[in-house]
Amino acid sequence: MKRVSIAAGIIVNSAQDQVFITRRHDQAHQGGKWEFPGGKIEGSETPKRALLRELKEEVGIDATEVSPFISLDFDFPDKALSLDFFLVCRFDGEPAGCEGQEGVWAPIAELDNYTFPDANDAVLEKIHARF
Repeated sequence: MKRVSIAAGIIVNSAQDQVFITRRHDQAHQGGKWEFPGGKIEGSETPKRALLRELKEEVGIDATEVSPFISLDFDFPDKALSLDFFLVCRFDGEPAGCEGQEGVWAPIAELDNYTFPDANDAVLEKIHARF
């Protein structure tokens, strides 16, 4: 099974202890679940460059302060992923679902109330430990 490389952003509003998350379209892999915005790393893109492009396309922001947060590999029965997550602490614009997906500012303390793909378990643990 070919491994797909993904870059995703944990968009933080630290003043209100929130992160911006989006819901996957029902027909997508792991459809209906919540996720941190991002997408596939294309060609010779670095993970950070892919993240900046994806955040602009998917949620309409220009990330200006980005730092690595966690990298991991995760294998679903039907898909193998390499995931690079970044903290996005500063950005221009207001995030919104630019591709028709639902998006919300979720309180960090309430992230366990949202259903994420299992690949996000380690990310959520680290967010709870850090914030």
